[in-house]
Amino acid sequence: MFLVNPAASSVTPRTRVVIQKALAADHEVVLAETIRRDHATRLAKQAVVDEFDVVVVLGGDGTLNEAANGLINSQTALAVLPGGSTNVFARTLGLPDDPVEATGILLETMDKASPKSIGLGCVNGRYFLFHAGMGFDAAVVAEVEKRGRLKRYASHALFVYAAVDTWLRHYDRKRPAFRLKHSDGSVIPNSKFAICLNTDPYTYLGSRSLKLSSDAGLDQELVTISINSLSVNRMLGLVSAAIRGSTAFHNYSYIDYRSDVSSFVVEGHRPFPYQVDGDYLGEVTSLEFSYAPRVLELIMPNPELLGVSD
Repeated sequence: MFLVNPAASSVTPRTRVVIQKALAADHEVVLAETIRRDHATRLAKQAVVDEFDVVVVLGGDGTLNEAANGLINSQTALAVLPGGSTNVFARTLGLPDDPVEATGILLETMDKASPKSIGLGCVNGRYFLFHAGMGFDAAVVAEVEKRGRLKRYASHALFVYAAVDTWLRHYDRKRPAFRLKHSDGSVIPNSKFAICLNTDPYTYLGSRSLKLSSDAGLDQELVTISINSLSVNRMLGLVSAAIRGSTAFHNYSYIDYRSDVSSFVVEGHRPFPYQVDGDYLGEVTSLEFSYAPRVLELIMPNPELLGVSD
């Protein structure tokens, strides 16, 4: 199945046709296009029922997340092509931003290697590929989605604008929003912003990756980062460290950092926003996180084709 989100930022009719022809050269291909939110999940579930070998997704991270949720615990593999504005997961896998170039790598990988079974994070029944965010960053994503038409033309600038605007006007920076309760019994009583990582980088700002943890990866359990200060100096310092790839912030007094996390619970002091793989999911009063090993078959790009050694 070639699953396409025609509304994604970098998907054009020409790109879709070129990729479909390339896929169809040596494979039987069925085209499926999304038309609404959560449609990709239903299409992916149907692909499982119809015993498709692979679902190739051309779309943004939101479409990719939906498709992955439709393939959980099945033998139908997920293949990734970059079609959105940021393409965090595709770039984390090492794929180029050009979807046609990425298709060549994908096809050669499919001919030479079997899918890899990977683990994912799960929050309130929704699986995520690279991260889930609570509090401030989810509020930023909500503001970006209000201006969704601009993402195609000014995606990274829009995120920077939304982050500043949210910090100034749309988020309570003074009061903690929730607490984190870990499975070992420890409690982080006050947090204003938290991230749960399944992979790293956290995201990309233009060509720059924002790296928060060397402990996060598809073969490891989750990483949690809880932040209890949104002062401008500390936030800028955090972004600067992430761009440099420095992990010195792990030891800051206002940050709680943990790796190899199998499960935890988030309890709100009041309703708080959350997002999954960059998709805003609204406000909640509690969240339950867990790590699910080996739940998704993934076509992993061949490192040799990416110019990267094992």
